[in-house]
Amino acid sequence: MLRVRELTGFYGASQALFGMELSVDAGEVVTLMGRNGMGKTTTVHAIMGVLPSRHGVIEFDGHRLDQLPSFRIARLGLGLVPEGRQIFPNLSVRENLIAASANRGEQRDPWTLERVFGLFPRLAERRKNGGNQLSGGEQQMLAVGRALMTNPRLLILDEATEGLAPLIREEIWSCLRRLKAEGQAILVIDKNVGALIGLADRHHIVEKGRVVWSGSSQALASDSALQHRYLGV
Repeated sequence: MLRVRELTGFYGASQALFGMELSVDAGEVVTLMGRNGMGKTTTVHAIMGVLPSRHGVIEFDGHRLDQLPSFRIARLGLGLVPEGRQIFPNLSVRENLIAASANRGEQRDPWTLERVFGLFPRLAERRKNGGNQLSGGEQQMLAVGRALMTNPRLLILDEATEGLAPLIREEIWSCLRRLKAEGQAILVIDKNVGALIGLADRHHIVEKGRVVWSGSSQALASDSALQHRYLGV
């Protein structure tokens, strides 16, 4: 579904990505892992067309993305839950969700307000509250729900549970497990190695703007030295 090959990226004259390679197949959950500042978010920005200076090949279901603007990339079926959530603070929960609503792929069972509220009952309770009246965990649920309302073929989550309380974090992981069971393809960035090993099919570890290791959850779980070298604090 998604193929990234020989991807380089720049912020001005500073190079941030050095030949990134990754892939996500239909129905897979795949991770980008690594310490802070290693290029994970930059990779997401390059995929979504937010990073203006990028080179290499980014393909999504046979379509080249690397020369497209962000709005056309989103219309092809990529839904982003950005780092920092970036919900609309002056819109209500319901308005945030409706603003993103689209079913361009004409899915038979599209995401609707009712489905999102079924996934996150807390949002149903807060549907009339403004985005700036929600807790951090509720804002993250709203950001996930907003991305789902675009009915994405690939859901991308950047820092899926960063800064959330343990109970809310588990609710997000439970949501992702449910989406995986429904066949949703997901690319996720997070620092919770244990949860990611239990959720994902494959992993890419990023170090200084390039992928230094790729493999299965079983391979990652069995290699504590690898985890310590690239993921330890």
